Amino acid sequence: LRYQPTMVALNQTNWQPTSFLLLGMAGLEDQQAWLSIPFCLMYLVALLGNFILLFVIATERSLHEPMYLFLAMLAVADLVLSSSTVPKTLSIFWSLSKEVSFQACLTQMFFTHVSFIAESTILLAMAFDRYMAICNPLRYTTVFTHLMIAKVGLAAVARSFCVMFPTIFLLRRLPYCGHNVMPHTYCEHMGIARLACADISVNIWYGFATTLLSPGLDIVLIGVSYILILRAVFRLSSKEAQRKAVGTCSSHACVILMFYTPAFFSFFTLRFGHNVPHHVHILLANVYVLLPPMLNPIVYTLKNKLIRKKVSQVL
Repeated sequence: LRYQPTMVALNQTNWQPTSFLLLGMAGLEDQQAWLSIPFCLMYLVALLGNFILLFVIATERSLHEPMYLFLAMLAVADLVLSSSTVPKTLSIFWSLSKEVSFQACLTQMFFTHVSFIAESTILLAMAFDRYMAICNPLRYTTVFTHLMIAKVGLAAVARSFCVMFPTIFLLRRLPYCGHNVMPHTYCEHMGIARLACADISVNIWYGFATTLLSPGLDIVLIGVSYILILRAVFRLSSKEAQRKAVGTCSSHACVILMFYTPAFFSFFTLRFGHNVPHHVHILLANVYVLLPPMLNPIVYTLKNKLIRKKVSQVL
């Protein structure tokens, strides 16, 4: 009986660690203090840009239209995506705290992936918005009502929640055998799963399937919508009308490229790029959670005259 507490403690340690130790950019430890400077500046720009965008859209009644309301949703998703990861990354770079509890790690993983999937859903909705505005303008106002936009926002949250909620249980069921050192700057699904001392095939296949069926499916549908948009644009007789139609879609197309390119590049190099150095994987994983939130408000402000005018008035 006197050995029972020791055995229980040992079993609990083997099953789940109390905390994880995040190493940051493994292989670039000497450069982490310098890397923190661009990371910090990019994060501050992302916070400032998205908050200004939200403030302008919320206070200006002329911007309470579908395209701008979707842009406000995108700004919220960007703030959650970057704020879920960057503060902890900077804490590691500055050697303030490299430890994160098991529960906090799962929470960070959940919100990072949920905000990413929600943003992908919003980008799909924005592509459909542009398709209706250009290809079927007579039905645009009847389809994109404020109620419809609210439903799209709720659907984005519900979809991302349903996709990521099972991963919490998939990770909690795994034994970790005391492995708690993670060569990363933040917690993500496969980074945690690879510390387990058990078969993680379910986690691998679930992660692969959800990537293909959520962001992967979204990018295919976005591509189809833009093919239909371009076909409709080239049928317009007026060159001015063609230029205006392309202009309204160019900012959204730039945002799509900035969002999906580093994300999918990171996803495929992590699974198939075995010769890619580990610090490159980690750098890419940080790029896709920081670069789009920083650049999205800049792109929309530069490309949209009305937003640019309102933002300049605020500043």
